[in-house]
Amino acid sequence: MTFTLFILAGLAEIGGGYMVWLWLREGHPIWYGIIGSLILVLYGIIPTFQSFPTFGRVYAAYGGVFIILSVLWGWGIDKKTPDLYDWLGALICLAGVSVMLWGPRG
Repeated sequence: MTFTLFILAGLAEIGGGYMVWLWLREGHPIWYGIIGSLILVLYGIIPTFQSFPTFGRVYAAYGGVFIILSVLWGWGIDKKTPDLYDWLGALICLAGVSVMLWGPRG
């Protein structure tokens, strides 16, 4: 469930932001901005379903996941092929997320 929520929130954040980008930067109709904004509200709600107890840790981990999803989004949607450093950065972020969420504590 953790993984699914991370992916859903990431897609909502990136997809909603992308729709607002298309509206403001590329001249798409205003309904792109409205729908994108509503999707961004969902992005704010989805992480509350995570079982981790602290807001800061969950959102910090989401940051790493968003970086990975953004690289994949750019590749699939914007047709910008990631280079070695994009993939290396994404792997480093994934390692950081893993340490933050599942590192031994207490």
